[in-house]
Amino acid sequence: MAWLSKSMKMGKSSSSASLLKSLLCRPPRSSYSTAKRSSNSSFKETHDVVAEAEAEEEAEAASASSGISRPLSEILKELNKRVPDSLVKVLRSENDFSIKYVPWHVMNRILNLHAPEWSGEVRSITYSADAKSVSVVYRVTLYGTDAEIYRESTGTASVDDTGYGDPVQKAEAMAFRRACARFGLGLHLYHEDMS
Repeated sequence: MAWLSKSMKMGKSSSSASLLKSLLCRPPRSSYSTAKRSSNSSFKETHDVVAEAEAEEEAEAASASSGISRPLSEILKELNKRVPDSLVKVLRSENDFSIKYVPWHVMNRILNLHAPEWSGEVRSITYSADAKSVSVVYRVTLYGTDAEIYRESTGTASVDDTGYGDPVQKAEAMAFRRACARFGLGLHLYHEDMS
């Protein structure tokens, strides 16, 4: 390398010096081709992994755009399963009568799990003529790959009830739970109350 710097000082062309330097600094031919092959194979592996990930993303996007994952019969089969006792609450009335129920937010999560494309809406809110109670009609709609189906139900709450939440919220939660029960979600609790 000392002679290379001497030739550069003597006025040799810088392009020939850089060519010579690149030749001297290049690894031997066999290791160069091995390095090139390994970099090509790692490039191919990386390309394959990226292509696979992109294909998965496209498949997920396609299913997300359709938004519907299963036939309605499968969704209803899942909703008709018994709700675990750990999720069931008990409401005791003044005359020592107890009612088992599933809180509305738990039913909401169960619907999100088994029927992610469900929708719900308040259809009407009606106060009684004497303004002592309020009734809410709630509709729950399930969407499957083959059909969609809805159920409506009514919930009523006393305006004078000073417990948790306002009367409209209570009536809506009751109507929502009852509409879900019409699909079979938590319906076993109603049968237990009858026995």
